[in-house]
Amino acid sequence: MVPMFPILSDRVKRLCRLTVLACLLTCPSAAKGQTYTLETVNDTLSYLVLTTDAGVDRWRLTFPVYRMCVGDVDGDGSDDVLVGVTKTTRFHPVVARRVFIFKNHHGRLRALWMGSRLGGILEDFRFCGGHVVTLQATTDGRYAVLEHEWRKFGLGARRFLVAGVSHEEALAVFNEAF
Repeated sequence: MVPMFPILSDRVKRLCRLTVLACLLTCPSAAKGQTYTLETVNDTLSYLVLTTDAGVDRWRLTFPVYRMCVGDVDGDGSDDVLVGVTKTTRFHPVVARRVFIFKNHHGRLRALWMGSRLGGILEDFRFCGGHVVTLQATTDGRYAVLEHEWRKFGLGARRFLVAGVSHEEALAVFNEAF
């Protein structure tokens, strides 16, 4: 079987790793006047909490949460919150890892995007340098690390940092900068 992604040279892999490291220098900090936190009640119930100068708003999440990070996903100058959840969706009725993005809209949590899929089989994600970086498996048992950017509605793949590699190689690229 032909791999889904091309194998990259060691030189290209090193360049990709340097790019991921460089994003650490541009990771945004929390916006002034707002903080996002996660209150976990049990393994299938959490609350996403937005605290602003005007008050507190909560969004109930009735499924397992595996990651939360903050950054300006849509480029509007205000931090959004990315929440990794494990659940089915209407368009992909298989229990899998998903990325949901919420924003502060006048002191209230509002869903910006509740993604059903990002292409491959999502294992993990991070936000850095204005982009969402994902670790994904492919259907042929190989792995890729991709950088995604906000498009008009939702996340779209921007470029591969590494593709068609073993889990260990992809995990090394994914974790090197984090």
